[in-house]
Amino acid sequence: MTVVLIVNSGSSSFKYQLIEMDGERLLASGLVERIGDAEGHATHTVVFSAPVPDAATPAVPMPTALDATYERTLPIPDHTAGFQVMIDAFAEHGPALTDNPPVAVGHRVVHGGDRYFAPTRVTAEVEKGIDELSVLAPLHNPANLAGVVAAKKAFPDVPHVAVFDTAFHQTLAPAAYTYAIDRALSEEHHIRRYGFHGTSHKFVSEAAAEFVGRPLGELKQIVFHLGNGASVTAVDGGRSVETSMGLTPLEGLVMGTRSGDIDPAVLFHLARRADMSIDDLDDLLNKRSGLLGLSGSSDYRDIRAAMERGQEDALLAFEVYVHRLRAYAGAYLAQLGGVDVISFTAGVGENTPRVRSAALETLGFAGVEIDSERNAAPGRGIRIISSDASRVTVLVVPTNEELEIARQTLSVATL
Repeated sequence: MTVVLIVNSGSSSFKYQLIEMDGERLLASGLVERIGDAEGHATHTVVFSAPVPDAATPAVPMPTALDATYERTLPIPDHTAGFQVMIDAFAEHGPALTDNPPVAVGHRVVHGGDRYFAPTRVTAEVEKGIDELSVLAPLHNPANLAGVVAAKKAFPDVPHVAVFDTAFHQTLAPAAYTYAIDRALSEEHHIRRYGFHGTSHKFVSEAAAEFVGRPLGELKQIVFHLGNGASVTAVDGGRSVETSMGLTPLEGLVMGTRSGDIDPAVLFHLARRADMSIDDLDDLLNKRSGLLGLSGSSDYRDIRAAMERGQEDALLAFEVYVHRLRAYAGAYLAQLGGVDVISFTAGVGENTPRVRSAALETLGFAGVEIDSERNAAPGRGIRIISSDASRVTVLVVPTNEELEIARQTLSVATL
């Protein structure tokens, strides 16, 4: 088997998946967390028969009994120790890495700046580049790099490949990525729109083209990635031409805890009148805003329940959230000059019919018509939720960022 290990590392945790690439089957997954605490925790799940969800065809539900999950609680002082815990879990519970060693390790790295346009084999120079770009993603790149360094110690004899969230958006035109501030200052400090969720937007736009049976190169698409973090991208012929997130993942849509778009003068006002520091403002916009700031919860399920009880703050949160979605949908329709396919993905996008219908209900003028029964019907795989009369195909497409990272990793590792 051709096996690839995928790692998504945070500052005190990392997730992993082992994927068999010939059939694109998930073999095992896990989470090592609370790294550096007095007691760490590790979870390892062996998947005996379930395939990696294929966005091109409806997924077949697999009995949960086919999965086996094992847990450990023990001190995990750093990422290097965490990788040893992971290796021990594979050895004890399977699948044995000695029988099917990974041919490569793929790493999710959030920020590639304007340096990395494609999946990149990790060298000492690339590690240095990831570190230098930490100034643009201080919460993410250092943690991603810690995972890379630890993984290279654990698997020193195979290629390690960095797949960047920003890479898919490197096709943006200067008019789309340039902020209208002093040009010399922006160039000195690398200030521009970079965009994020690139692996998801790439996976979903390609899966949508395959599903509708049309060449990717001739389609105009809008992809809504709606999770706790949320972004929307206009994809023209397989290329990102506009995206909502900017220099950081803060810009754009209303999110679970992030404000999205806001008048910058609000920050000046709060600094002057509320005596808030830069760190206070950062915390406010990234951690105490969005749905949480409006309703008291960042979880859409809580907001839906509160709406059913008639709570005004939850109703307002929903209306603000949807208003922003509609604004971006209209803007991207104009940028593309029309649209062939609109897709919803990620936790909220895949599981909340009311958000999908509300986001698009004003787009009848553009030929968008949702079928209420299709939209409300539960499902796990890719599916159409537009009516037969709709001139625009509207889809729900389950994202699979790990599989996309694995595909990109293998494409580079085998060169």
